[in-house]
Amino acid sequence: MNNKSYISKVLTIAGSDSVAGAGIQADIKTCGATGTYAASVITALTAQNTKGIVAIEPVSLSMIENQFLALTADIKFDAVKIGMLPNIEAVQLIAKLLKAYPQKNIVLDTVFASTSGKTFLDHDAIQAMIHDLIPLCDLITPNIPEAEILLNNKVIERNTMRDSAVRLGIEYEVSVLLKGGHLPGRESKDYLFIDINNEVHQFAAPTIETNNTHGTGCTLSSCIASFLAQGNNLEDSVKLSKAYITQAIIAGKDFSFGNGKGPLQHFF
Repeated sequence: MNNKSYISKVLTIAGSDSVAGAGIQADIKTCGATGTYAASVITALTAQNTKGIVAIEPVSLSMIENQFLALTADIKFDAVKIGMLPNIEAVQLIAKLLKAYPQKNIVLDTVFASTSGKTFLDHDAIQAMIHDLIPLCDLITPNIPEAEILLNNKVIERNTMRDSAVRLGIEYEVSVLLKGGHLPGRESKDYLFIDINNEVHQFAAPTIETNNTHGTGCTLSSCIASFLAQGNNLEDSVKLSKAYITQAIIAGKDFSFGNGKGPLQHFF
């Protein structure tokens, strides 16, 4: 008789953040805090602090592939979160691996640049993401600047967010969570387009005055993957994740941590 209990598992594919507020470190913290186990494929090393990224060193393609193959040969994952991919070769490799070894509940955080302005992907790499990787995903989570790039530099404003989410979902044939945190105002609104039935859901939260917002995108996308891994549907996973990240921001808003943008409090 097998008395082992089951734990939901997330595979996170992303870069390492030396200050541990974003990237792989944030993904692992978030999954642990929300009840799943996270394993990782590290795509790049970064030297950074709260003020920004000092240096990036991509992990070799063979090492990225070996990490992925070692994990998927042994463990059945309930969801996958994809974050920072440092170059076109890494984008194409992850797409190739996911085609050869299909996974479920794939959440892609379309990371084109860091919050501090460090560009990760050039035009060709973004095109590879659009053509090779997005078609394999169940959800993409662009912020406003990323969504504008995906919509051929069309400017998105507060009153066009809903239509922009729908347009993204229809054009790329994928569910989309368009995040509105970059827009000014007392309230932050995100729009979820579900491509299976063309439903649109709005999620609103009060804007929290804080400088500690490092890793919000990584945290939200890995949180959604965590709740999907536990068997929740997409709408509920986003709803639960929005509640979690709001509390994580509130819990860490007054922390004194470095001289730039500090992290969230994942274990509130």
